Amino acid sequence: MKKFALSLILIITCISVHSQTLISYGNNTVTKDEFLRAYNKNKTPVSDKEKALRDYVELYTNFKLKVKAAKDLRIDTLPQLQADVDNFRRQVDENYMSDEKALNSLVDQAIERSLIDLHTVHFSISVAEDAQPEDSMKIYQSITSLYTALKSGKTNYTTLAETATAKFGDLGFITVFSLPYQYENIVYSLKPGETSIPYRAKKSWHIFQVTEQRKDAGKWRVGQILFTYPPDADVATKRSSQKLADSVYALLQAGADFTALAKAFSNDKLTYLNGGELPEFGSGKFDYSFEKEVFNLKKDGDITTPFTTAFGIHIVKRLGYTPVPTDKTDASLQFELKQKTMQDARITAAKEKFAKDIVGKIGYKRIAGVKEEDLFRYADSLAMHPEPEYYTQVPISNKPVIGFIKGSLKGADWLKFVSEYKGNFEQYKGESNKELWDKYTSIASLEYYKKHLEEYNTDFKFQMQEFREGNMLFEVMERNVWTKAGTDSVGLQKYFNEHKTNYKWAESADVLIVNCTSDKIAQETLSALKTGKSIKEIIDQRSSEVQADSSRYEIAQINGATNAFPAGKDAFSPIVKNPDGTATFIKYFRFYEANQQRSFEEARGLVINDYQNVLEQKWLEELHKKYPVKVNEALVKTLVK
Repeated sequence: MKKFALSLILIITCISVHSQTLISYGNNTVTKDEFLRAYNKNKTPVSDKEKALRDYVELYTNFKLKVKAAKDLRIDTLPQLQADVDNFRRQVDENYMSDEKALNSLVDQAIERSLIDLHTVHFSISVAEDAQPEDSMKIYQSITSLYTALKSGKTNYTTLAETATAKFGDLGFITVFSLPYQYENIVYSLKPGETSIPYRAKKSWHIFQVTEQRKDAGKWRVGQILFTYPPDADVATKRSSQKLADSVYALLQAGADFTALAKAFSNDKLTYLNGGELPEFGSGKFDYSFEKEVFNLKKDGDITTPFTTAFGIHIVKRLGYTPVPTDKTDASLQFELKQKTMQDARITAAKEKFAKDIVGKIGYKRIAGVKEEDLFRYADSLAMHPEPEYYTQVPISNKPVIGFIKGSLKGADWLKFVSEYKGNFEQYKGESNKELWDKYTSIASLEYYKKHLEEYNTDFKFQMQEFREGNMLFEVMERNVWTKAGTDSVGLQKYFNEHKTNYKWAESADVLIVNCTSDKIAQETLSALKTGKSIKEIIDQRSSEVQADSSRYEIAQINGATNAFPAGKDAFSPIVKNPDGTATFIKYFRFYEANQQRSFEEARGLVINDYQNVLEQKWLEELHKKYPVKVNEALVKTLVK
C-alpha cells in the first residue's frame, strides 16, 4: 500500500512539474513548456542570460495579452483567418505523417550518398508480360551469361550487350536521387569495378556496374549557347552549324558578351532569352557527355570550346559553383535532402510503417457488422454499376465497417474508395479486393490521424497555435494600433508639436538614386546624365532597365554614400554593384548640415512609428488591468539556473 501511495505521489509530482504555470493573466495561463518552446526558438546569443529571459517573459506576456484581446473580439472566427489557417495546415501537416526515425535514417543515408558520385553503366533486357516460360528462361540465361562476362572483367560493353541482346547505357556519374530508389540502392552497394547480380523488375532484368568513384561534383550554374540541327541532318548541315559555333566562340574569345550572343544565336528555346542560363544542377541531371565538359571548367567565367552531344553543339560558360558541404551536420544540406527525401518514392516505406504504428493510437478497429465477403462482393459489383450514386444505395452503405476513437467509416466510404481507385488507371494495377482493403484501411487511418494531428503531435500543435496566434496578433494590432495611429491626424500633429526636438535631420542631402539592371547600363546612364540628358528622358527610353527616386535622405541611409562623399552640387557617387547583378549610383543636388528641424510632413513616418508605440503602451496598460498578470518567480529562477 505504501509503495502504491509513493508511486501515486511521484506520478502527481511529475504531472505538476510538466504542467507548471509560469505566467497567468486573468483566468488564462502559460505553462513552462509553452514558454520554453517560444523562447528557445527565438533566442539569440546573449551575455546576460537572466536579463534576456526576464525580458522575454515580459515580451511573451504582452503577446498573449494581445492574442486574448483578439479572441475577445472573435478575430479567430474571421473567414479569411480561418482560410489562412486551413491553408497553412495543408502545407505543413504532411511533414508529420511519417515515422521520424525511419525518415531520419533515410535523410542520413541520402547525406552519405550525396558526398560520392559513382560512374555507372547499365544493361537491361525486357521481359514481355505474356512471355512463355521457355522465353523467360532464355532471357534469364542471357542475363546470367552477361553477368558472368562482366564479373570476369570484360569491358567491351557494346559487344557484350549485342551478344546478350541487351540494351546498354553509360549513365555517367550518378548521385543520390539520380535513379529510382531500388536502383540507387543497388548502385550504392557496389565498389568501383564491382557488378551487381541480375535484378528482376516487373518488366525487365537489370545489371549495374560501377566503373569509378569521385567526390561529389557539387552544384553548378552555367549558361549555354546551343546550335541544333535535325536528327537526320546531312554532313553539310552539320558542318554549317559547326562553322557558326566556331565563329561565335571566336567572338567570345575576343571579349563579346555571352548573354547577348546567347539571345542572338542559341537554339535552346527555354534559356536563350535568359542569356542561356540553365537551372542550377549537379551530377546525373544532364547527359554525361555534357556534364563531362562542364565539370572541367576551372573557374567562374571560363568558357568551353564548342563540343557536340546528341542534342547539338554547345558552348558553355561557368557562372557559379557551390561545393556540397562535407559537414554532415550542415543545416542547409540536411534541410535540402530532407525535403527531397519526403518528396521521393523512398518515403513510402516510412509512411507504411508509420500507418501501422498509429493503429493503436487512433483506436482503429474492424467493426464486424459487415462480413468481408459482402465488402468484396459489392466492391466487385461496382464494375456493372458506373452510376455515381450506386455505392450509397447498397445494403452495406450505411453500416459502419471501421471505427476510431472519434467516429467511424461506413460501407459507402469503402465503396467510394474502390470506385475512385479503380477509375484511376495510372494507380490501379489490378490489385485484389484484399489488397485494396489493406490499402484503404492504411489510407483511412492516416487520414484520421492527420485530421486529429494536434491530439497526437505536440510539435504540430504548437506550430499551428503559433501560426494562428500570429495571424490574430497582426489583425488586432492593425485595428488597435497601426491603422488608428495612421488615421489620427489630430493626435499625430499634437504628438509632433510636443516632441518636435526629437525630429531633426542628421547630415543629409537632396539626391537622385538611380538603379540599373547591370553595371553596363549604369555606366551608360551615368554618362548620359553627365552630358545633360534628363533622367525622365532616359527612363522613357529604358524603363525596363533604369529606375530612379528623388528625395532628401540622411547620408547614413544612402547606399554607398559612406564609401565616397562627393563635394559640391551635381556630384555623382561611384557606381556600386549589387549582389543580384544590378548596379546603383547617386546624384547629389544639395547638402545639409546636421540638426536642422524636420517639418511635420518630413517627419510623418517617424512620428507615426513613435505614436504607434504610445498607443500600444496605453493599450497594454488597459489589458494588464483587465487581465492581471502574475509571474511564477520561483520557476523563473529555476529557468535562469
